Amino acid sequence: MTVRVVLADDQTVVRAGFRALLDLTDDLVVVAEAADGRQAVEAVRLTRPDVVLMDIRMPGVDGIEATRQIAADPALDGVRVVMLTTYQADGYVFEALRHGAAGFLLKDIEPDELRAAIRTVAAGQSLLAPAVTRAVVEEFARLKGPEAVGAERLAVLTEREREVMALVAAGLGNEEIGRTLLMSPLTAKTHVSRAMIKLRARDRAQLVVLAYETGLVRAGEG
Repeated sequence: MTVRVVLADDQTVVRAGFRALLDLTDDLVVVAEAADGRQAVEAVRLTRPDVVLMDIRMPGVDGIEATRQIAADPALDGVRVVMLTTYQADGYVFEALRHGAAGFLLKDIEPDELRAAIRTVAAGQSLLAPAVTRAVVEEFARLKGPEAVGAERLAVLTEREREVMALVAAGLGNEEIGRTLLMSPLTAKTHVSRAMIKLRARDRAQLVVLAYETGLVRAGEG
């Protein structure tokens, strides 16, 4: 399967670098480029790509707002947005995940890791580098304070689904969750999927955000 990609970054040299890497790969093709968020949304609506590599900081409409618009459009439901950032502890990443991004990458990522990440997201999985993602979310939660918002949303979950969701927020994969809770990876995956459906989360990344926002887990907890 060929994965169709849109590149959105205000720096021409960055777009050129990513395009050069992807053009060397048979199953990845760049279908459009954009220099700001407005152009990115237009390009996505025109080309309907599988994945968008979206810079967070762009002039005019930034990457976060562009991601929000893409995620909110039912016609673009199959489009997955990955945020590009220069800093591991980028507080804007939290907002991007909150508004529907499937994950994020550092701009200095190795070529093979970039290709693998795009394939992972195109396959419908979240792109969560657990240590970095948790660091970003915890930092945001620490600055925001301990007040939980929307905790009542978790009322639809079973106790087991809450346990699984907390472990997702801790950065555990299905196999690790299974070992921790003495269940099979498939059962763990089922609980994750049910939690996502009940909470209307697009992916695991949004489960992480919701876990912190609702107070299910708190910054600094093991």
